[in-house]
Amino acid sequence: MTKPAKILTVVGARPQFVKAAVVSAAIAATEGLSEVLVHTGQHFDADMSDVFFAELGIPTPAYNLGISGGSHGDMTGRMLMALEATLLRESPDCVLVYGDTNSTLAGALAAAKLQIPIAHVEAGLRSYNRAMPEEINRIVVDHLSRYLFCPTAQSVANLTKEGVTSGVHVVGDVMYDATLAAKRIAAQRSDIVRRLGLARDGFQLATVHRAENVDDRHKLAQVLSYLDAEATRLPVIMPVHPRTRDAVAALGLDFGRVKTIPPVGYLDMAQLLEACAGVLTDSGGLQKEAYFHRKPCVTLRDETEWVETVECGWNRLWQGPDYRPRREIADYGKGDAASRIAAVLKQAASPAIGTRGPA
Repeated sequence: MTKPAKILTVVGARPQFVKAAVVSAAIAATEGLSEVLVHTGQHFDADMSDVFFAELGIPTPAYNLGISGGSHGDMTGRMLMALEATLLRESPDCVLVYGDTNSTLAGALAAAKLQIPIAHVEAGLRSYNRAMPEEINRIVVDHLSRYLFCPTAQSVANLTKEGVTSGVHVVGDVMYDATLAAKRIAAQRSDIVRRLGLARDGFQLATVHRAENVDDRHKLAQVLSYLDAEATRLPVIMPVHPRTRDAVAALGLDFGRVKTIPPVGYLDMAQLLEACAGVLTDSGGLQKEAYFHRKPCVTLRDETEWVETVECGWNRLWQGPDYRPRREIADYGKGDAASRIAAVLKQAASPAIGTRGPA
């Protein structure tokens, strides 16, 4: 009997747990594939990590490296060391990474040094702002990857401009898969809207966590002032990321009229999205989830990697022009991105995925 190809998946941050929930399920359902899940520990507390594994039915990671905190270089370096040891121990046929975090970069670098093929989910995204650490991570990982799973035609075009054309697959957006699943479950299991005493379409949902906003006192003050002004128009509910909570306290700022709540699980967030009138966020993932719930979004940044949400009128930049005429976005697929990723990996598994060496 042929031994299943071993996929070692690296996750570490909240959005990656959500994506892994659907992709890991698709891998488990695909004959000829097996998976080893590794959690770097980048998001480590119960509100930002454990709750997602419990709610989304993600298997307990085979490894939890417990690495968090420190500068980008420090965190990535410690992850790289630990992941290299893990890869040597497991000898996987492929390393699967998601998105654009330090965990993503460390996983790809560790695999590349050991000449293990890399698969990148959400390949080809670009904000064209290299001051963002996430942008550097995206570029490096894409240029190291053998299998590039793109969510949109624009992401393919971005890669083509950089000369990356081999191993590129348009699969749709795994977040759409996850959103469809979460909406069904959350409708039965989450009562957060009732618990908070909120009325449907009677509030706006906000999140802030990006380094570009949180680590700069002037920028953070601007964002908080904008949210405070928005709260005079319609109440603003904000699950507060630990990074943001600590920065606001350390920099002597406050949340004004924004109603803050602790971080919420994915199902509670799905219910808040379903009930809110609109979204105010610097999160790339939440911009798309706002669209999946057909809610207008204001992005609290100077650019977005999800340009189609702006072009199609569902999103706008907070200091930019008003919304464009609204239309549907076909690029995100039909909610079958995870199964399409698993199908590509299965096809590659015999025999190409196990072939070491550069792409």
